[in-house]
Amino acid sequence: MLEGRSCLVSRVLPSSCEQETKWGYMNCRAGVEVEISSGKRRLESDREGEGGLRKTSKVCATEVCDTEERLSRAQFDRLSLSRSPVVGHSNNQRQGGDRSDMDCLINSIGRDMTINCLLRCSRAEYGSIASLNRSFRSLVKSGEIYKLRWQHNVIEHWVYFSCRLLEWVAFDPASRRWMQLPRMNSNECFMCSDKESLAVGTELLVFGKDLMAHVIYKYSILTNSWSSGMSMNYPRCLFGSASLGAIAILAGGCDSQGNILSSAELYNSETRTFETLPSMIKPRKMCSGIFMDGKFYVIGGIGGNDARVLTCGEEYDLTTRTWTEIPDMSPGNRGDAPENGMPAAAEAPPLVAVVNNELYAADYAGMEVKQYNKQTREWATVKRLPERSGSMNGWGLAFKACGDRLIVIGGLRAHGEGIIEVNSWVPSEGDANWELLGTKQSGSFVYNCAVMGC
Repeated sequence: MLEGRSCLVSRVLPSSCEQETKWGYMNCRAGVEVEISSGKRRLESDREGEGGLRKTSKVCATEVCDTEERLSRAQFDRLSLSRSPVVGHSNNQRQGGDRSDMDCLINSIGRDMTINCLLRCSRAEYGSIASLNRSFRSLVKSGEIYKLRWQHNVIEHWVYFSCRLLEWVAFDPASRRWMQLPRMNSNECFMCSDKESLAVGTELLVFGKDLMAHVIYKYSILTNSWSSGMSMNYPRCLFGSASLGAIAILAGGCDSQGNILSSAELYNSETRTFETLPSMIKPRKMCSGIFMDGKFYVIGGIGGNDARVLTCGEEYDLTTRTWTEIPDMSPGNRGDAPENGMPAAAEAPPLVAVVNNELYAADYAGMEVKQYNKQTREWATVKRLPERSGSMNGWGLAFKACGDRLIVIGGLRAHGEGIIEVNSWVPSEGDANWELLGTKQSGSFVYNCAVMGC
């Protein structure tokens, strides 16, 4: 039985042009109880007050377990939901006559089978699942369900990006739904500073500068809220970064005095700690980071006393904890100065992404997609970028890997309003066309973008 608990639920808000899901909290009314009658379950609140609020909650199980006994949706709906017991603090015994096992979740099939089913539900449904009872809520809010998904290689990739300062949205390429995140609560100094973003584990990290120092804001999908207070061992900005499961590596950048750094550190989202790594061979800022074949790479950037454009990359082996320089790994290969004569710092870091351990890059000047040959260490054009993917010297355009596909997020301004487009291409499908996954009225400039896989 749920009594006065704050439950995480999803609210789908349709509009004329899109379906937007906002995650929020609502207080479950006293007296909410699960009733099982004639093979059906019903979640009904007390009818007193404000029109007799009534909600029905179902466990999403459209694609249930790959087990010997597959459960159909109808069968799953007929299963009895276990009600969480009230546990005494002193003697740890159940009270109120609840005879169900707290660890079973669904009594008819047991805890292990229940979790096996939930792993295959879309994580967009986990808010509703968490509202069923304490056991389900603990499974979701503790992050245990996401750890089990990683172990079983059940991963969904969502794109998080910001087209308006301090505002973030998420997009699910599978269901093509938009989710609005809570607004960041920060000062004007952070709003106007250079920012980097990184998704690792179940967290979205946004790095920037406050009045006096570098700061990190963290959004957690477990609590649907922002927090601050984290700090790197060597605070920096304009660095290269990438994540692999629950860990991420941040390398290079510059400190608060503008010095270009060669230092690197590893962030563990499970322990929420930063570990200092061996320094890179060359200091560099405005570089890009990727994971490929289980190793971390930093590509391009600006380094040296004369702020030269670096065409080399560096490979970090997590096992040997050593860096190796790789010549001509930057897709631009621009040499000492950009061809258009602009300062090196005016151009965006390399737009690179890895799909199935293959490295791709977006050439914003030539409007092309290039692929890197690991054997010859050469870049070759494989595709055109979507025609409406405009940018300002690479700024304002997002080029990311999202599972087995490449995602390009860009837009244009029409009639005073910005429109963002999300385009997708699956490299394994060969020369297929870009697929338009979604559009949204927003700012037409992508400030930051990150992909979370969990």
